Amino acid sequence: MNSPHALYFHIPFCVHRCAYCDFNTYAGQDALIPAYVDALIREIELVGQGAREKVHASTIFFGGGTPSLLSVPQFSSIFDAICQNFDLHPDAEISLEANPGTLTRDYLQGLRDVGFYRLSLGVQSAHPDELQMLERIHSYGDVVSAALSARKTGFENLSFDLIFGLPEQTLDRWQATLKLIVGLRPEHLSLYALTLEHGTPFGRWAERGLLPLPDPDLAADMYEWASEYLAGEGFEQYEISNWKKPKQECQHNLQYWRNLPYLGFGAGAHGYADRMRYANVLRIQTYIDRLVKKDASASFPFSPAAVSKQIVSDEQAMQEHMMMGLRLTHEGVARETFRTRYGHDVGDVFVSEIEELMKYNLLEWGKIKTSEVSKTSEVLRLTKQAYLLGNQVFRRFVP
Repeated sequence: MNSPHALYFHIPFCVHRCAYCDFNTYAGQDALIPAYVDALIREIELVGQGAREKVHASTIFFGGGTPSLLSVPQFSSIFDAICQNFDLHPDAEISLEANPGTLTRDYLQGLRDVGFYRLSLGVQSAHPDELQMLERIHSYGDVVSAALSARKTGFENLSFDLIFGLPEQTLDRWQATLKLIVGLRPEHLSLYALTLEHGTPFGRWAERGLLPLPDPDLAADMYEWASEYLAGEGFEQYEISNWKKPKQECQHNLQYWRNLPYLGFGAGAHGYADRMRYANVLRIQTYIDRLVKKDASASFPFSPAAVSKQIVSDEQAMQEHMMMGLRLTHEGVARETFRTRYGHDVGDVFVSEIEELMKYNLLEWGKIKTSEVSKTSEVLRLTKQAYLLGNQVFRRFVP
């Protein structure tokens, strides 16, 4: 319980649901935002008070959806509840995902005053036709305006999300997008290959032949070019899809990748704490209804919104540790950390999997000094050629 927890808050409201999105988001339900915020505050209180001792929180992350649809006073009320019910670290990383088309300078100033200092902008592309295809509501001009306003209001940590491998996207156009974005001097970049998820409009259009399928070979070229280009621009790739300037890792996401505890609040949020994994109910109104009941109570880490609960066995925890930790391109899975947590050597637990993957030059042993281990530790990590084959590697550790 004393180990730091990450706090994730899911804000499922959107102005428009993008055609490629398969997240738990809803458009046209903004009228429920005030009641949702009240329910979110109630969940914070129930989970915090249901713990045996006050939970230490090291990061806060608001994702969605479009969290920037909430007002500054609503964020202020949520933060009051967090500070009253959790032991928030003085230097906690506090992040907000935002759509560039929803930001004004006054709003950003209000967010800074509340306590946010890290902003993650869903940029996706710098080209108008690509943004239109993705059904984004912002323009590249909105991105520039949001970045400039964020700097002027004191945001010192900007992260941009981009998508590559779009239908009919050329390498030249991807290169132009990335160069424009790097020109805005972000501290962090997340680059994701487009996936056509089942049940999304993109997925249905592709199934019916109405949308060209992305070219996987071209997407691989885009990824490799981006990796080389960003290295030359002073970025370090520290995770398969993430690059950062020195000391600008996303601490919240590192909590996931290191398989450390996190609490999820809101409709559709997931959590993992006390060797328990859980998921909250998806629908907004159902979430609200579960939290407003007068007899609502919580048994840490669950709230009344939890509809899925699972005890994580030692075997599952070790498997998930490998699946998540190997995403970290430099840090990987530290042998000493693994032994300390689970009482076994990683090389003994996964001997056949490691031998096979090393035979194909997909895994390697290295030595680094990590923040989790005070001394130099031997680590197992992906080889560079395995970055594009990560999912195939991870499947070897999780049945």
